[in-house]
Formats: sequence, C-alpha cells, structure tokens
Amino acid sequence: MPNSFFKFKQFTVHQDRCAMKVGTDGTLLGAWAHGGRSILDVGTGTGLIALMMAQRFPQASLVGIDVDEDACRQASENVAASPFKVDIVHGSVLDFEGTFDCIVSNPPYFEESLECPDGKRTMARHASALSYRNLMQSAWRMLTDDGELSIVIPADCKDRMESEATLAGFSKSRECAVKTTLRKPPRRYLLAFRKHAPMSVQTEVGILEIEPGVRSEWYRQLTQDFYL
Repeated sequence: MPNSFFKFKQFTVHQDRCAMKVGTDGTLLGAWAHGGRSILDVGTGTGLIALMMAQRFPQASLVGIDVDEDACRQASENVAASPFKVDIVHGSVLDFEGTFDCIVSNPPYFEESLECPDGKRTMARHASALSYRNLMQSAWRMLTDDGELSIVIPADCKDRMESEATLAGFSKSRECAVKTTLRKPPRRYLLAFRKHAPMSVQTEVGILEIEPGVRSEWYRQLTQDFYL
C-alpha cells in the first residue's frame, strides 16, 4: 500500500485522498518542463507537478485544476503547508478560462481499455474524463503564442497523443524518451509542443537507473533539487 505522504526537500505531498499517487511520471515532468510567467497544471491531483514548477519558477503565477473535488482539497492542503503559492481550482479544463505561457499535464492515458470499477481511479487514469483531443484543444485555446505545452505519456500512447497535437495545430518542440535501464525500450516519453514549428526538435534519451536501485547521473541531476 502506498505511503500516505511523500516528502521532498522543500515540501511534502500527502496523497491519501487522491486516486493517483506520487510517481516517477509526475516527478519527471515537474523537473523537465519549461516554465514561464504563468503556469497551468491540468489534472493537478496531489499538486505535485504544480509545487515542483512553483519551486523552479518562484516568480511565476501558478494554477492547478482538477475535476476530482477530494484531490483539489488535498492539493490545497499540500500547497498551504508548503512555502509556495498555487491556486487550486476544482473544475474541468474544458470550461476553464485563462491565458498561460506554460501548460503541464500528466494526463489520463487509457483511451480504449476497460475502465477500473473505482470511479476516482477511472477519472485519473482513463481519458473518458479528458480525451487527448480535448486536452490539446484546451491547451491551444489557453496557451500564449510563444508558450509551450509539456506532457508525460506512456510509450504506447505517444503516437496517438502526437496525432491529436498535430490536429490541434501544435508542432513538437522537445522529446525525451525515458528508459528504466539502458537495455530496455522507452517506457514513457516527455513531450513538449508549441504553436509554431521550431527549427529543429530537441531530442534526448533519459535513463533512470544504471543498476537496480541506483539512479543514473541524468536522473540524479534532473531531480536533485527535489528528492531527499
């Protein structure tokens, strides 16, 4: 059973009332995404990614939004107990109004699989609550002309997400293929999109562990300001 809280260097994330717990995906995105003056975290859950972005970009204004009311309450408590400021909003990004030059999301990723009988986990993990298309269309509507959308997605969802990004008008600007170990195929991807096509797409490969329980130098440097 997951711990009821996860302690980072500058804040603690309690998660007992959230369907999706603190995990590698959210931590990677919070450490990797480019920031800006105004940042929106879509599907904020525990508030982890929003808090990481607040730590990295202390001059930014931050909003975290989630359809799960319990998650919003817990995220608000996590923010209140931290040295950072994030406005937590209960609601759907489909109805949300605002303009941001950075949008981040660890989105629901199962679009066609059987849904979990736990309603909260279904909402957090399945795209029935927020489809890839709706995420991209909402991001396009709220992102500034020179802003960037950053997401983390399982490897087998990458093509579908990129297709929806293209349909919405986005161009990929950055990509990081994340492997658990050197010899394994990528398990997840960190992707960034912009409204205008860059001269070239920045690509990299990140390795999490050089051996079981030993973080790689890439992973250590990426997360050194957060992990104890």
